[in-house]
Formats: sequence, C-alpha cells, structure tokens
Amino acid sequence: MHPYYVCDVFTPEPLQGNQLGVFVDGRPLTPEQMQSLARELNFAETVFLHPPREGGDVWIRIFSPQSELPFAGHPVLGTAFVISTALGKEKVALETGAGLVPVQLELSDGRPVFGRMQQPIRECEVFEEERELLDALGVRASGLPVELYRSGAPHVFVELESEDAVAALKPDFAALERLGIAANCFAGSGKSWKTRMFYPARGILEDPATGSAAGPLALHLARHGRIGFGQEIEIRQGAEIGRRSVLYAVATGSRERVEAVEVGGVALIVAEGLFRNVDS
Repeated sequence: MHPYYVCDVFTPEPLQGNQLGVFVDGRPLTPEQMQSLARELNFAETVFLHPPREGGDVWIRIFSPQSELPFAGHPVLGTAFVISTALGKEKVALETGAGLVPVQLELSDGRPVFGRMQQPIRECEVFEEERELLDALGVRASGLPVELYRSGAPHVFVELESEDAVAALKPDFAALERLGIAANCFAGSGKSWKTRMFYPARGILEDPATGSAAGPLALHLARHGRIGFGQEIEIRQGAEIGRRSVLYAVATGSRERVEAVEVGGVALIVAEGLFRNVDS
C-alpha cells in the first residue's frame, strides 16, 4: 500500500488552484515506479517524500507526468502544508534538486493557513527567439524586455497591454512546443497582476498556478521599475481553465544585488488514498 494525499495549491477554495499528489513514503518505490505513478495521477506534478540527506526535514523528489524536476513551486508549498499539518511545525525545510528550500508557515489552531517559501535566485538571460515567441502567442510586442529566468523551468516573460489581452490569448501550441520554454504572459500594475503560463513542451498547455514563475515575475517587475524592491505583488492565474489561483511574491534587495525572492500562498489537503499493485 502506498498512501498519498491530493492538495489544491495556491487557493483558499477547495477544487481550485493547482493540483498536487504527495506520496508520504517514496522509499519502497523505484524512480520508474514514481514516474509511472505521476503519469497515473496526471497532475502537473507529484511529490515523493524521502528521509532527509542534507539537514532538511525531508527530501522530496518531484515528477511531472513526463520527467523528474529539480524544483517546482506548488509542489514545495503543498508538501510543506502536508508536513506542517502532520507535525504542527511553523518552519519546514525541503531538500530539492535545486537545494534546500525553507518554508515559513502561519498556523491557526495548530494547522497551517499560509506559507511563504524562499526561492533560489536566478540571473536573467536574453531570450534570443523573441520574435518567434511573440508570433506563437499572437502578439506584436512586449512592454518589457523578453527575458528568461531558469527557475525549475525556463520561464520567459512577456508583458501585454491589459489584463483583457492576457485573457484573450489563443496561442499556437505547436509553435510554443518547438521553442521548449514556459511562456508567461502578464499584465497589471502596482500590487495586482494577472498571468497565464503555457508550457506545451512539458505537456502543460496551460498551468493553473505557477509558483516557480511567481518569484521571477516579481524580480522581473522590480528590475525594470514596474514595482519597487520589497513590494509584494498578488498574482491571479488559472481563471481561463476553471482553476482560480492566487499567489503572492516579493523580491528584496536592489537591481545590483538581489537579497531574496519569496513566494507565498495557501494550500488545502482535499483527498487521500492508497495505491496498490504498482509492481505489476
């Protein structure tokens, strides 16, 4: 028997946000079995917990239906909520393929109600295929430079003129797949921003909530003067696919020296179950 939980991440509402599978004991499973179980659940990501190796509370392995990933945002936050719920901890440190990720949790009556994770800081890169990306998205230009941040996935950011323009996007998914990147389209101002993320190269036509992109978006906006360093933003995502999500992100420091990138939100445990006969 292999017990697991289903979480809805980056939402205060059950059956919204981004779905996550969390297997509480990955030790009996081979990597091939973990991959098969992730494909069986068919969520964007599924996590398998292992004993810590480098001083964290737990080592997690993250699988999409296609492959293992070093880091992804909503699996880290959702897993932290599962561990905090079981142990009543206010701080959880998760060992990932991208290093140790600390998550600070707010508790109410001993249960987590909000979590904030620190994300690895990544330098941005020039994205050489800007014209091909804009054509695939069906847009003429980006309001900010089109740049790439490697945060679990190669996230590229395109600013549109309005939230309505973001909502109206109808991308050419075959063209996006050829580019091999996660295309993040956003619009907004001040603390309020709307995003959509398309990553067909990983089998994700559209993601309901992208934690690994939220931190880089806050950093991107701060670097280019749309917001100040230290200003937290609220990111709304997923409405177009019926999975409303809300993420919070902040980058501190300065353009010359980024000190920290944090992403926060709510996760809910909505189901639990058992898998059996995975050896067959």
